[in-house]
This record gives sequence, structure tokens and C-alpha cells, in this order.
Amino acid sequence: MSDYDLLCLLLGRNLAAPVVGRVAADLLERFEDLGGIAAADATELARVHGVGAAATLDLKLLRQLSVRLARSTACSRPVLTSWHALLAYVRVALADLPREQFRTLYLDRRNILLRDEWVADGSVDHAPVYPREVIRRALELSASALILIHNHPSGDPAPSQADIKVTRQIVDAAKLFNLQVHDHLIVGREGTASFKSLGLI
Repeated sequence: MSDYDLLCLLLGRNLAAPVVGRVAADLLERFEDLGGIAAADATELARVHGVGAAATLDLKLLRQLSVRLARSTACSRPVLTSWHALLAYVRVALADLPREQFRTLYLDRRNILLRDEWVADGSVDHAPVYPREVIRRALELSASALILIHNHPSGDPAPSQADIKVTRQIVDAAKLFNLQVHDHLIVGREGTASFKSLGLI
């Protein structure tokens, strides 16, 4: 089933049959794909003629359901043994967001997820992150390890110099408290970059 067909089925719950196809096509033209539509905020969705409150609610619920299903699959067992599921989760959660968002996965000593927490929202190319806050929260949760994740709205997941610098600061601070930073994942529409795979951790 194509994105267009799936979108028509979803929109058909709240829109009259004659306009469903046009609204679905307009949404795909404006936001490119289902991920872009799901990540759009309510104000942006309302700019598409024919998208009302009920259709917007369905689209936002679709995103929440997708993110929660992916997180449940990724985090129901030790994170490091379900790496592909973790990558799928971070792509669903972050790849299509219009602004940078930095999150931290806090893990226990068996690498089971304790918390997945928002750290910072930013602009289209920067999210301010304070290493002391990341480490402070790890200590509050009695975490043993961390995985850092954030997105690049540009689509290119290649680490910037600022990304490398803040990651080194967090890794250095974590060592002082015997915390391990397993990886820093950067998500973009073009893929996912792993600091560990790149030799940066």
C-alpha cells in the first residue's frame, strides 16, 4: 500500500470522499512523506486546505503510536542486544522533526532502559546541551550508561564540530562518575551516524 493510499484511508474517517484524495496529495506535496506529515505541528497541518481539527488529531495520534511502538520494541530487552530496533526507534522519533532535539537514553547496569528523556530543543542547526545536566540526571536515576541521540533537520547525519565537542565533554564528565557513554547517534533523513562506528567515542 502506498503512502497516498494509507493517508486516504486515514483521512477518510473525517473527510468527505470527494476531497480525501486532493487533501492527501496536498499533504504529501507539502511535507514529502508520511514521516514529514506526522512530524508537522498542528499549525502547519491546518495550512493545508481541508485539514481540520479531527484530521489533525488523527495524524498526531498516528505519530505518537508509531513512536511508542518503535520504543516498546527497542527497549523491551537490553538495548545493546536490540540495536537495529533502537535505530528504528530513533529514526521514527527524530528523523523528520523540523528542529534539532537532543535526547538521552539512560540505562541500568544490564543496559535496560531506565528513561528516555528530552534534554534540549534547538533551532534548525543547533540544540544547546549542558553536560553537567546530562550527568546530574544520570546520577539521579542511578544509571550506569548513556546513549546520546539527536537529529539533524538538514537530513545529513554527519557530526558537526560542535557535536563532537559536546560529546567529548559528556564522555569526559561521565568517566568521573564511572558512567559509560555507549554511543551518540545522529539521525537525519539520509540515515543515522554512530559516533562509536566512526571512532569518535
